[in-house]
Amino acid sequence: MMIYPSIDKLLNIVNSKYELVHIAARRSKQIAREGYLQMPNSEYKSKKNIGRALEELSEGLLEVKRKDS
Repeated sequence: MMIYPSIDKLLNIVNSKYELVHIAARRSKQIAREGYLQMPNSEYKSKKNIGRALEELSEGLLEVKRKDS
């Protein structure tokens, strides 16, 4: 079974797996709390909020803010 979206594609958007988990968890909790989805429900491949958060990140719908170091 192929995981969608691929971890390789997501790691091109964020710097690390840890940052990816943090972003996905925060967005997933936000979806659960507010019920707001950024795409039509029928366009998501995943039924779970965590998968939907990853799909939104993959589609460029989430802004990733970076701290300047």
